[in-house]
Amino acid sequence: MKKTILWYSLAAAALILLLKLLEYQLFVRSLSLEFYLAVIAALCTTLGVWAGIRLTHRRKAVEVRAVAMFQRDNKVVDASGLSKRELEVLELMARGLSNQEIADALFVSLNTVKTHAANLFVKLDVRRRTQAIERGKMRGLIP
Repeated sequence: MKKTILWYSLAAAALILLLKLLEYQLFVRSLSLEFYLAVIAALCTTLGVWAGIRLTHRRKAVEVRAVAMFQRDNKVVDASGLSKRELEVLELMARGLSNQEIADALFVSLNTVKTHAANLFVKLDVRRRTQAIERGKMRGLIP
């Protein structure tokens, strides 16, 4: 985190230095306001794109590692009696998604997700989402 703050501080210092250089009388007389705005906009856009790429790249790497570590046993899944879709709903519940978010992720209706969740609760013999997630983790169905 300190490294990121240092880089942002250096970038801000560089921008301030650039603006001070542009303030000289020679530049003020020969360049218009639009030029200054274009330079600042280009620098801010570049900094934003760079920060966005850096931040999203780290998140993807962490997600891949977490998924790669978990190995699901197909025999346990078959013994549980859960369908593939019910297992997907359980995984998305474990990630903390709401029913609407699960429906959007699976491209199904909200009522379909509710039906899968109800079937899931019956098959796992639970009453709540948190209990279903806990039971799924204990049985090795989800990471």
